[in-house]
Amino acid sequence: MSYRRLAASAAVLAAGVALVPAPAHAADPASGRPGPHGVARPDRVGPQQREAAAFTSPADRSVRPAPAAGEAGAASADAARNEIAVGLKAFTTSAHGIEVDATTTGTANTVSVSVDWGDGTAGEETSAGGQTLTVPHQYGKPGGYTVRVTVTDRATQASAVNQIAVWTQGSHFTPHTPKRLLDTRNGTGASQGKVPAHGQVRLRVGGNAEIPAGVTAVVLNVTVTNTTGGGHITAYPDGGERPTTSNVNFAPGQTVPNLVIVPVGRSGYVNLHNGGWEGVDLIADVTGYFTKSASSGYTPMDPQRLVDTRNGTGAPKGRIKGYGTLTKPIEGLDNATAVALNVTVTNPGSDGHLTVFPGSGAAPAVSNLNFGAGQTIANAVIVPVGPSGEISIRNGGWNPTDVVIDIVGYYSPSGPNAYVPLKPDRLLDTRDGATWPWGPLGGRGYVYMPLADGFPHTKGFVLNTTVTNPEGAGHLAVAPDPNSLADYDNGTEQWPPTPTSSTLNWTRGKTVPNLVQAGTGPYGIIDIWNQSDADIDLVVDLFGLYEDN
Repeated sequence: MSYRRLAASAAVLAAGVALVPAPAHAADPASGRPGPHGVARPDRVGPQQREAAAFTSPADRSVRPAPAAGEAGAASADAARNEIAVGLKAFTTSAHGIEVDATTTGTANTVSVSVDWGDGTAGEETSAGGQTLTVPHQYGKPGGYTVRVTVTDRATQASAVNQIAVWTQGSHFTPHTPKRLLDTRNGTGASQGKVPAHGQVRLRVGGNAEIPAGVTAVVLNVTVTNTTGGGHITAYPDGGERPTTSNVNFAPGQTVPNLVIVPVGRSGYVNLHNGGWEGVDLIADVTGYFTKSASSGYTPMDPQRLVDTRNGTGAPKGRIKGYGTLTKPIEGLDNATAVALNVTVTNPGSDGHLTVFPGSGAAPAVSNLNFGAGQTIANAVIVPVGPSGEISIRNGGWNPTDVVIDIVGYYSPSGPNAYVPLKPDRLLDTRDGATWPWGPLGGRGYVYMPLADGFPHTKGFVLNTTVTNPEGAGHLAVAPDPNSLADYDNGTEQWPPTPTSSTLNWTRGKTVPNLVQAGTGPYGIIDIWNQSDADIDLVVDLFGLYEDN
């Protein structure tokens, strides 16, 4: 099987997402490497992906200060004050950004427009009476702010004040001690019993387990078990339309976990839909949540190997014994409150489960991934860092197992990036010839995805990757691309270094999903690698992004 390099593209912002195939570059005979299949720049005419929030305070809410005693021209100013007003509309433009439209009425004169942004900063502009002035602003932290606008008629000194409450689009992360919110096997968080075919369970998040009301999104480890047929699980906010994307895929007899970052409905609930033809049991453990208040922002990293017990990287060499625990210090990450990891179990001597938790004490009654004897399986993990700067990994199996951990990012009070949930969207499905004419992704090849090309403030994406129809065993790797989109368009790209990290592992014929928090690197391009010698089909779904200010 020849190597292939393919490209997928999406504009991830207010404009939308589209895949636009373009001609393939010719192979380079001198290097022996085949040329990449390319795509055009993102089509920005696609469906709306980011829903901008709007806030309004009409002109009739304006307050007109009384004239100061002895003010010159008080009579004429009084008349003017009875007319001048300012109407306000505000719109979110990014994770931290807003625009305020201030429309002055009641005067045709030039006006001064003073804006107090509610974060300790202010500014002043000039506008014509009867016109709308648009003023942008970037907040340093996500949250709610009161914007106060004062307009002053420069001829009469008449003034009016109006204010508007706004909320940023982005949210910060708050770690939560891992806790089980749902287990349909015993009635935790829902009625006891399997979720029926094409049915769903409604899970309370806001106001549950010390999670505050008003959370915007929640981090759950969702596990499907006791499966008798194949299918998939879709997580989505209560009260919203169920998307066509998937979070967890399963086959008969499988127990499959996957990390989910899902928006929470206004009711405080999320829904977990069973897209299979038979009933399944569902388990959901929480490790954190997002709110529109300053807490911990995200810092993406190029994937780095943190632990590999097979060769002694970051921990003593040798498998973690049955029911044993490995404690790992988290160092050099600027007061990290939580870390984003990809955790892989390999060479297990028996069935079991792995639990990743903060600190070095007793493990909580939750799980991050489940495994069978001899199986290699991975799952994304977001875990709080304990007070002493440590995390622990407990082997819940009878016999020893090797563990491999890659770190892809971390959360901290100084983290610059806020999370913005997006309408779930399928970016790539190599099975769909209508949108992807090149078929399966070949062994040792990669797909390059210029998701943030041209948008330097977008620093990371939350994706769900699914490998299906694999013709052999292997693993998937995700890493930033060192080439620019111009390099690909001009045919001057260099073959990227092969990543040493892994995102998910599969065996022949199995369908395996895993969440990915992918950094965008220097040029906003993400590479997804098939690290096997055989073809695979690849599905990539988009769920959100991280953006700085």
